[in-house]
Amino acid sequence: MEVGSLPVELWRVILAYLPLPDLGRCCQVCRAWRELIISLDNTRWRQLCLGCPECRHPNWPSQPHLEPPSWREALKQHALATRTWTQNGPDLQSSACLLFFRRRKDRRVWHVGPGCEFETLRGALGVVGPYDRVVLHPGVYEEQAEVALKVPVELVGLGRLGEVALLVCMEQQCPTARLCNLVFMPPWFSTVVYKTSWGHVQLDNCNFEGAQLQIRGPGTCQARFCSFSQGSSAHLLGVVLSLLDSCDFSGSDTASVTVEGPPVSERNWACKHLAALARTFPSCGVSGNNSRSPRGHQHGGHQPPGSNVKKEHMSTEDWQRRTGIDAVCQGTVIEDGWSDGEHSEGEEESRDGEKTNTKNPFTLDYKIPCDNHGLSHLLKPQADGSLPLASSPDPPPSTPEPLTLQQELERDPEAQMLAASTLGCILRRCLFREGKGGVHLSNYGQARLEGSVFRGLNYAVRCIQNSTIVMLRNEVCECRASGVFLRLSAQGLIAENNIHSNGEAGLDIRKGANPIIVCNKIHSGLRSGVVVLGNGKGSIRSNQIYNNKEAGVYILFSGNPVVSGNHIFQGQAAGIAINENGRGMITENVIKENQWGGVDIRRGGDPILRNNYICYGFSDGVVVGERGRGLIEGNHVYCNKGCGVWVMSSSLPQLLGNYITHNCMYGLAVFCRKDPENIEAREGNWPGQEGIGGEGGSGERRGVEGEGREGQENLNEEGELFAWESDLDSEDERHSARRSISVALVESNCMSYNGVGLYVKSSEPLNVFANLVNSNRGTGIAVLQSSQLTRLVTNCILENGRGGVTVEKDCRVELRGNGIYENSGHGVSFSGNGQVVENDVVGNRGYGIQVSGSADIKVLRNRIQPAQGCGIAVLGPVKGVVHDNLLFQGHPGNKKTLLHMDPGNDSCVLRNNSILRHNNSCSSAPPWVLENPPPRPLASSPSGLSSSQYPSRLGISMTTRISATVESGCHSGSMFCSIL
Repeated sequence: MEVGSLPVELWRVILAYLPLPDLGRCCQVCRAWRELIISLDNTRWRQLCLGCPECRHPNWPSQPHLEPPSWREALKQHALATRTWTQNGPDLQSSACLLFFRRRKDRRVWHVGPGCEFETLRGALGVVGPYDRVVLHPGVYEEQAEVALKVPVELVGLGRLGEVALLVCMEQQCPTARLCNLVFMPPWFSTVVYKTSWGHVQLDNCNFEGAQLQIRGPGTCQARFCSFSQGSSAHLLGVVLSLLDSCDFSGSDTASVTVEGPPVSERNWACKHLAALARTFPSCGVSGNNSRSPRGHQHGGHQPPGSNVKKEHMSTEDWQRRTGIDAVCQGTVIEDGWSDGEHSEGEEESRDGEKTNTKNPFTLDYKIPCDNHGLSHLLKPQADGSLPLASSPDPPPSTPEPLTLQQELERDPEAQMLAASTLGCILRRCLFREGKGGVHLSNYGQARLEGSVFRGLNYAVRCIQNSTIVMLRNEVCECRASGVFLRLSAQGLIAENNIHSNGEAGLDIRKGANPIIVCNKIHSGLRSGVVVLGNGKGSIRSNQIYNNKEAGVYILFSGNPVVSGNHIFQGQAAGIAINENGRGMITENVIKENQWGGVDIRRGGDPILRNNYICYGFSDGVVVGERGRGLIEGNHVYCNKGCGVWVMSSSLPQLLGNYITHNCMYGLAVFCRKDPENIEAREGNWPGQEGIGGEGGSGERRGVEGEGREGQENLNEEGELFAWESDLDSEDERHSARRSISVALVESNCMSYNGVGLYVKSSEPLNVFANLVNSNRGTGIAVLQSSQLTRLVTNCILENGRGGVTVEKDCRVELRGNGIYENSGHGVSFSGNGQVVENDVVGNRGYGIQVSGSADIKVLRNRIQPAQGCGIAVLGPVKGVVHDNLLFQGHPGNKKTLLHMDPGNDSCVLRNNSILRHNNSCSSAPPWVLENPPPRPLASSPSGLSSSQYPSRLGISMTTRISATVESGCHSGSMFCSIL
């Protein structure tokens, strides 16, 4: 018979009447018939699959509204699974062959029920032979004592599910058995309705109501389309391998599935068949693509628009338009009494003089070139012509994408091994709902959860006591406590899960637990996304953590995880919080658009924060609060509405090699603990600081340890340099990744295009070495309060919108070896106490160095060329010495004296200062140059530090000793030297 003799539609109508065996025979006729039979997938194959009394909808119970990719394939998988229980027996022995034929030809069917061969189940089981079928007719069957299964048998309920109920306690004492279409309820004497300790049991389409299933290794279990309700549970003890597929767990009083003990060494016959069956399961996407929109409704199920995390391109104008911030740095805190808030008289005159002399511009012939200073490589265009980050007016155009699970597995053999493991209890496509707990593992237990849904429980998974959990593509939501708990050295792999809308943390890691957490979506939690505390560890990589009410990742009480490659965004508090002696390696994350600090470190927190992108926050980028520590290195901190980095003076961080750019307020702000302007978030009062592990962060202000300790610095001009050199070289740990420090260290950073580059209002000492501070809208460095010594050494302060360095009254500051170039205000405005030694101050629009008030200062061996104003101006009753400075005339039309001191000042000594002026008669003279040494900051590496130990991103270095010896005599025939 030819297929083409009738229309295909008519053939489909005819073939729809064939039973399953006849459809199989038709497939074997020819290729055309096979294709015709396969084309019946949505009609006849669907009818056969849904009409089978031994199975339910292929996507039951979690997504019964979704059709499977193929009804025929679903029916095939069901048929293969239902035969597992018959595949036991020794390999290729005569008895096995006889047993095989007996199963096929001599299997008997026994009927149990009113009017049948047997009226009780016990009676039928007493006469059945191996592999016989016992059919139970509708009714309730109750046994008053335990029933033993001594031979392989199949128990099948007749009719619809629920019409046959068993109130029995059955113990399996045979190699294999199958139960189908039955309802199990506990008898009066036991809650356990079925148990086996060495055989294999297969459960298809059964209900357990208030009952317990107990499997003890080497026994195994395969349960499909079963329902556990009214407090029912499955308890697996030392199982090697068991499979729970498409089961529904609801209303549990304890954990729905308990896995306890390590897999026993002995294996039963079913293990190899279950392992093969587990590998044939199609990969499921139940929850892996079910992520939530970051700004969407909490209970939605749609994927966020940025779930693929494409690179984001955004200019400064786009960001300002998006955040409502204009280009004049709204919100930058400049006190009324800060002199740099208004231009000084000399600065205003300089500006006026510049406007009136536009016909005779300040040409390069008279400007001392300073472009080849030690940090100039950070400002030069790159090989492809693009601007480097330090000199680009736009923020970084893109952020890295998170790795896929496949990429993570390729680079992590341990995760790859866990992903391929099939030991313990395997749960696939199950639904856990409306109960106390989902899955509980203890005492070296092992389990694998894949494609399951956990909803409305107290907790979804609890893994303790060296147990191992593998969770792939599950959905964990709406738990009343945390979604996943890991305790007591638990481990495992948690990958591609959708964990959201939980009452506590999405994942809670404590007491030595060390899981691998990769490529998950952790979002919309009522508290934190991931909490690591109590010596918890873990590797948290390539996750999307967003829209949590508290910190995306919260580390405290000696928690020490690796947090790498995650996208942590749109949180309602901090992106990452490290508190109460928390540690951690936090690298290469993208932390953006969080309401509070991108990273918050306080109260003994001591992480390594390296190579992260911390951007577009609604507050500060990094907050180092009271008693915070940590190594903050090589990060990109930009476009935050508050400060780039906010540091409390009682903390002790190391900031090395960071790019801190385009932040609305300060690039780096160091504040006193008692500063009234400290906002609530910086004091630690963001939501959720309290309640985790007890005193997790009440936000209460505490006394600063060592607040009254005496400063170790002395103000001898050479002693200052020796002091900070010893900080670098005296410790044995100088060759390690982290130097031991006793003073907060800010080294080798770029602070550009912020409101103010560095703002200091502190009561603790501070070391600021080898930083590039350029193109900020306000002052480059402003020190408004510094009761202990602030050292500003070998920095480059360049092209800022106001002054280069401002030091207010009563501040103790040392400026040594800095290059201060082309700022719009004074190069240095100094009203405090300290030293200004061996700096190059060139091309600033105001005065080169202005010393005012009742300052006690030493101004020694500086090289100064102002654009319009005085080179050095000593205003008011200044005490100290100004000697051995070299002053170059700037604009030829500048009539200001290069060295000015108010008349009547007899407490300041001027000595051995050199002034070089232009010789107008010789216009072809070569320009002046800074040599011996070249323009500061210098580029030689510090003693005892190799380049490999220096910040990897910037390559900034500083000098060990800074020499600024001025050669006596004239520099050329076109100049004359005047020595005062």
